[in-house]
Amino acid sequence: MEFRDLVRARRMVRSYEPDRPVAREVIDALLGLAVRAPSAGHTQGWQFLVLDDPASCAAFWDATATDTPDAWLARMQTAPALVVVFSDETAYRTRYAEADKGSIPADQQSWPIPYWHVDAGMAAMILLLGAVDEGLAGCLFGVPDEAWPALRARFAVPEHLTPVCVVSLGYPAPDLRSPSLRRGRRPFDEVVAYGSFDAG
Repeated sequence: MEFRDLVRARRMVRSYEPDRPVAREVIDALLGLAVRAPSAGHTQGWQFLVLDDPASCAAFWDATATDTPDAWLARMQTAPALVVVFSDETAYRTRYAEADKGSIPADQQSWPIPYWHVDAGMAAMILLLGAVDEGLAGCLFGVPDEAWPALRARFAVPEHLTPVCVVSLGYPAPDLRSPSLRRGRRPFDEVVAYGSFDAG
């Protein structure tokens, strides 16, 4: 499949065939693509926690789903595999203290944009695109910050890692379209400017 076709085909799916697992070698291949994402200073400060068996997936939902499952959550819980994507700010501050990046002490560095999160997001996007190419479906969602301590405790997540997002993976089941899709795509000329944002 061509890249343009992959992007057009990609959509977030929230209902999966729960009894059809995703093979570990497929997940490994997808992560092999994800770790080739670009990263500031080639730091590669991402970490991935793969949960691909019923017990670990159930433990994830137990730790992070603080409310009674609604329709969205009940459908998401059918995913046979979850990949929690973490960023590591410390890795970037350490990398940019090295000689080829200016030797700026970590505590004196200014990062107006937290590229550790940006880079983790790019890796997650490649993971999603790769999933479509494999005939899988996926969805990207976040972990509420109030659930981070329980997530860390349950899966021994080091304190220096931040859970940026989770990618659910599986074989798609009949799904409900998100109500958000009623908004449609913003017109191209509203989001793209050539030369200046001043149209006058």
